[in-house]
Amino acid sequence: MDRYGDHLYSVYGSTEVAWASIAGPADLREAPGTAGHVPHATVVRIYDADGRELPTGETGRIFVGNHLQIEGYTGGGGKEVVDGLMATGDVGRFKDDGRLYVEGRDDEMIVSGGENVFPKEVEDCIARLDGVAEVAAVGVPDDQFGQRLRAFVARADGSDITEEDVKAHVKANLARYKVPREVDFLDELPRNATGKVLKRDLASRTDDA
Repeated sequence: MDRYGDHLYSVYGSTEVAWASIAGPADLREAPGTAGHVPHATVVRIYDADGRELPTGETGRIFVGNHLQIEGYTGGGGKEVVDGLMATGDVGRFKDDGRLYVEGRDDEMIVSGGENVFPKEVEDCIARLDGVAEVAAVGVPDDQFGQRLRAFVARADGSDITEEDVKAHVKANLARYKVPREVDFLDELPRNATGKVLKRDLASRTDDA
C-alpha cells in the first residue's frame, strides 16, 4: 500500500461458506493481521469444541452463516453446522476492535502441556525474522507434554541464523510455551504441485529422526 496506495482489500472465506469477513485499507493499516469486519447479511460466531459460543477475545472454531453457503458436497456429506452456521475449518477470535482474526486451521491445533498452540501463529512469527526464507511448524508426539511444536526453516541466501536465534525470536514475541522445542533447517520446504507445503512429509521426517 505504501507503493501503490490504499487500494488493498482482503476477503476471508471459503468455497463452502463464501465470504466471512472483509478487511479494507484502513483495517490493514491499523491491524495488518486481521481478516476484517463481518459484512452485511453475514453472521460469524466463535464456538468451542462443544458448540458453545465464546466471548470476545477467546479463540475457538469459526462458523459462518449467509445465503451463499453450500448445501453439501456432490459426493455426500458436508461441513459441520451449528445453529445454522457452517464451520470454516479454521480457528480464530474477535478482538475488542470488532475485527476477526484467523489463527490457524482447526485440524492443525496441538495441545502441549495443556496449552493450545496454533502452528500458524508461530510460523508467522518466525517468518518475520531476518534470514528466514520460509518456515513451517508441525506438532509431533511428546512423552511428557503429549505434543510439542517442531519448526522447519529454509534460510535465505547468505543467512547463517541458528536454532537459538529462531527460539529467542519466538520467545521475545510469543508466550514461552509456543517456542518450538526443535528447529530443523532444510534447503527448501516440501511442496505439492500447487505449492502447498506438505506438512505430513515434515511430520514423517520427524518420526524417522
